[in-house]
Amino acid sequence: MTTDTPTGTEEPALTIDELAARAGVTVRTVRFYGTRGLLPPPVIGPRRVGHYGPEHVARLALIEELQHQGMTLAAIERYMQQLPAELSAHDLAIHRAVVASWAPDVVERMDPDELRRRAGRALGDDELERLAAMDVVRRDGDAYRVDLGLLRLGVGLLDVPLSQEAILASRKVLIEHSRAAARELSQLFRGEVAQRDAQDVKSLSAHMEPLVVQALLTTFQRSLKEELREWTSEVGGAS
Repeated sequence: MTTDTPTGTEEPALTIDELAARAGVTVRTVRFYGTRGLLPPPVIGPRRVGHYGPEHVARLALIEELQHQGMTLAAIERYMQQLPAELSAHDLAIHRAVVASWAPDVVERMDPDELRRRAGRALGDDELERLAAMDVVRRDGDAYRVDLGLLRLGVGLLDVPLSQEAILASRKVLIEHSRAAARELSQLFRGEVAQRDAQDVKSLSAHMEPLVVQALLTTFQRSLKEELREWTSEVGGAS
């Protein structure tokens, strides 16, 4: 197939240099992952130029998250091979969110150059202020303290056409409801493990955490789709 935009995407296609910059890696790394089968091949457009889409960006983000978990390249290859080839960027983002739930909260101090590399883009003063308002970064002298678990999410929100007030209000809603859900689930699980010893409880917790996160993400995703479907139907009916 010869096209400027990968199938199923609406975003402009990316060259390999643009993909590397967006993902915060080098072009050499992108090519290496391609040879190892971690990334699908690009779509070849006019003048035989390869183009990449959101799915490639999402796969690179997932690979990066797996690396943060300490997984070896061989383990990452096995993990990625188990994923269906047709997963969308949205589906891959859910996988990454589940993987991220395995890791403890990590705050790292980094200089502006390293922050820009991790973010995959240049960050102006206004954007840094927005990230600070979302508790993603915090100024620390001539460097920044960065919440690695929130960095990619925060950078992604910079391009969302919502006001800073709406984003912060959304964050408050999500935090309040997720804490309430976590509290109720915790009370439910406590009843199940009351008779078990401490080792069993730790083992159950380690297995349940990513599963519960995945369940919450899937449930929320479906609920949000239903809400958006009703909203668009109302808007369409009104017009």
